[in-house]
Amino acid sequence: MSHILYLSRKDIETINLPMRDIIGALDAMFREKGEGKVEMPPKPGIHPLPDAFIHAMPAYIPSLRSAGMKWVSGYPQNQAKGLPYISGLLILNDPETGIPTAVMDCTWITAMRTGAATAVAAKYLARKDSSSAGIIACGVQGRANLEALSCLFYLRRVRAFDIQPGIADAFARDMGKKLGIGIEAVDTPREAVIDLDLVVTSGPILKKPSPVIEAGWLRRGGFASPVDFDSYWTGDALREADKLATDDLRQMEYYRREGYFRETPKAYADIGEIAAGLKPGRESDDERIVGINLGLALDDMAVAIVIYRKAGELGIGTELPL
Repeated sequence: MSHILYLSRKDIETINLPMRDIIGALDAMFREKGEGKVEMPPKPGIHPLPDAFIHAMPAYIPSLRSAGMKWVSGYPQNQAKGLPYISGLLILNDPETGIPTAVMDCTWITAMRTGAATAVAAKYLARKDSSSAGIIACGVQGRANLEALSCLFYLRRVRAFDIQPGIADAFARDMGKKLGIGIEAVDTPREAVIDLDLVVTSGPILKKPSPVIEAGWLRRGGFASPVDFDSYWTGDALREADKLATDDLRQMEYYRREGYFRETPKAYADIGEIAAGLKPGRESDDERIVGINLGLALDDMAVAIVIYRKAGELGIGTELPL
């Protein structure tokens, strides 16, 4: 092979893979992960600035013939500069030869697969009749997570909070129109948690956070997805959960050794084990359950290979010489 396919962010947005398809791809991937049929080492990374990261995320999914790596950065400092928090590239390789087949922007993929992973976790850990949601931090991830949850649950009430003035109002207006849901912008984090079925926090990931969500806020029977690790959740609030799961046990322990999750209980299972039926998910309507998804390279490879094939079918992208 003498060429690779380059897909820009605009190319990927043009393909516009539906969220339901992304959720389906991740659900299937998690089942295979639980059955031990995939390969994914814990992601190594470098940290040039406080709370910033640049991570290498390799993974291989044999059933999809998807092998590759995402090289992704997260810089909270970028927001003050008008630059994106998340940026990076994703490389796909032919698993038969190892030769690179595609390089693509990973920004859209990261946003959508993260929301989809929350929805997959909620499928197994939330009450089936969940009808209300709270979103704390109303940026790209807040939007993707709410869109994904709306694919699986009939949401009738949503509350949104953001520390930046006007962001929650814009979120309520835009996402309410897009999803046909009544969304209320609220003034405090507590209002975006209390008495709601599904809660997502999606701010920057902080090694030394100042969490505000307290024990007693998450209702009995509620499900929480802290996309920002434990940045918003106090240790008491997390210890109150009847079950705490994650998307990868080894990766969570790696982060714990690196100084994260200092007050977070150990997870009883990962989502793959639950999806494969090896560990129980929700067992009663009264359980408080927290699912901390760390973000897996497997998520990215499950989505990227579908986008790559769609690009080929549609003639989208630019061929570059190797």
